[in-house]
Amino acid sequence: MKTKVLFIVLLLFTLTVKASSILINMDEDQKNHLKAYGIAYWSIKQHADVSWLLNYRGGSFLINYTRAVEDECKTRGVSYQVLPDAKVTAILNEISDPEVNMEIVKLEKAPKIAVYSPKSKLPWDDAVTMVLTYAEIPYDVVYDDEVLRDKLIGYDWLHLHHEDFTGQYGRFWSAFRTASWYREDVKTQEATANRNGYAKVSQMKLAVAKKMSEFCAGGGFLFAMCSATDSFDIALSADGTDICESMFDGDPADAGAQAKLNFNKSFAFKDFKLDQNPSNYEFSDIDVTQTRSMTQNNDYFTLFDFSAKWDIVPTMLTQNHEKVIKGFMGQTTAFRKSLIKPGITILGENKGASEVRYLHGEIGKGQFTFYGGHDPEDYQHAVGDPPTDLNLHPNSAGYRLILNNVLFPAAKKKHQKT
Repeated sequence: MKTKVLFIVLLLFTLTVKASSILINMDEDQKNHLKAYGIAYWSIKQHADVSWLLNYRGGSFLINYTRAVEDECKTRGVSYQVLPDAKVTAILNEISDPEVNMEIVKLEKAPKIAVYSPKSKLPWDDAVTMVLTYAEIPYDVVYDDEVLRDKLIGYDWLHLHHEDFTGQYGRFWSAFRTASWYREDVKTQEATANRNGYAKVSQMKLAVAKKMSEFCAGGGFLFAMCSATDSFDIALSADGTDICESMFDGDPADAGAQAKLNFNKSFAFKDFKLDQNPSNYEFSDIDVTQTRSMTQNNDYFTLFDFSAKWDIVPTMLTQNHEKVIKGFMGQTTAFRKSLIKPGITILGENKGASEVRYLHGEIGKGQFTFYGGHDPEDYQHAVGDPPTDLNLHPNSAGYRLILNNVLFPAAKKKHQKT
């Protein structure tokens, strides 16, 4: 009799577990927000049923229960709850209430990720590769050779970080032209340009930017940070015009370059003025780094609140347990609001300073996000500084914005532009 009762209890327990779900909460009670994204990505790869509960407890993830998912949460130190069907139904009913600013998005396909990064070692790191590695989300590294040979076709999501698409080697000439890493970078870039049939690095970088533009317009997702944001748009707008001085490409820049810029070719910015002094660590007036007066103590930006049921894309991109995000600098720190094109969605800004830190837009069938600054947990990251240890920042709100973009392409197609 005891054996029979025990069997019934175990059977009921098994049925309950099979009918339950795992809720990975993303509010202040989450022990490791960053690795939680890795669990969501891993679960999608395992063909699990994964939902993103927008604005529910900081943008939580709901995953059909399996022992494997639970074990991954335990192994990676991610907070979770196992919920019975009745509790899940109550949550879904709460979210579906038309009066509540929440929504449910199915995550169906794990995006294949490419990171545009040089093979040579340079004295700075990349926040995106660091957080992808920490969250255990796989990615491939591509650079000029791969992009020019149309290798982007096999990817869904492309990241650009500390890059100069204008061919001016990041404007490091004034401060670092005698440094071995700078000289080696110039040598490597010139060899790559010659190998691919270009007389100048600036011509090659423009061709790379145009390939990336085609990737995005064809339905890809492009995410850029720091100097990759403004230098990308500057390069596209200067197509056919020499904006590089002789120390960068061997001949003078076009004296009338400013008047020849075509802002119809840029993604996010318009009416900007080039910085034509090659000794300045700046490309144009898009970036506000040189003119801002804020310090680390008062440098913050605020995420906008969007309607989860109507503005699903920006809602996904702004999911967080904090709405006020601490600022951080970079070669390109933030964008001058007056130079942003109409139709671009501003996701985060410092209104008092007229600085935009985080924006999103559409090109053709694809979408792009620009995020100002270099490293969300290193306020003023300098050349040669050691990389951030994300074990010390598992709940970083600034890094969460990056990972929102990583998961965004996984969303059900009805939530993406077609």
